[in-house]
Amino acid sequence: MHSYDKLAFDEVSAALRRADFITLPGQPVQLTMAPDIRKDQIRGMGKGHEPVKSSVMILIYPGVEGSAKSVFIQRPKYDGVHSGQISFPGGRLDPDDEDMMQTALRETHEEIGISPDQVEVIGQLSELYIPPSNHLVSPFAGLLSKMPVFCPDPIEVACIIEVELGDFLSGNNKTESIIKLADGEIVNTPCYKTGEHIIWGATAMILAEFISLFNSAFRVVR
Repeated sequence: MHSYDKLAFDEVSAALRRADFITLPGQPVQLTMAPDIRKDQIRGMGKGHEPVKSSVMILIYPGVEGSAKSVFIQRPKYDGVHSGQISFPGGRLDPDDEDMMQTALRETHEEIGISPDQVEVIGQLSELYIPPSNHLVSPFAGLLSKMPVFCPDPIEVACIIEVELGDFLSGNNKTESIIKLADGEIVNTPCYKTGEHIIWGATAMILAEFISLFNSAFRVVR
């Protein structure tokens, strides 16, 4: 694990461009952030369940002072398994989408107002099965060359959460928390904390692989 302060966007983008998106850390790293009760189902990758295909986008961009930032969204409260949860922008495959990357770009545009032509997609991470909603998610990582202006869809997004990427890459906000699942079950699960927000479940698992990938690519002499 490297020691991070506020990482410059230029450093981060350079590292990500040389990251190995072919030999990914994969499911073993994803599972480090999974609740124990879900691990066997996640390993099964939805086999026999015909999971719904969906995509998310991990956006990296420069903040006001040039440090690398990323963005999460909080879902509105609704009658469903992911009510109020924090996630990356994304959603399910549309019949008109050419591929899963287009799904991620389209959903990012629809949910937070970032046009696809603003995003430099640099790679795809490992697929992840989400048992409660029966979704098979394809995560992508993308760079924005300048600080974005978000325009969230109020139906899909309760709030925008911008974070210093270095806070996650350091591992300092990795912890555990007691979570009440949609079915009422109480579990103790690995998570990341940023301010008052708890990031757990599929988003934490995707983030864990992204962090592992970045740490393998990032070499800085300080």
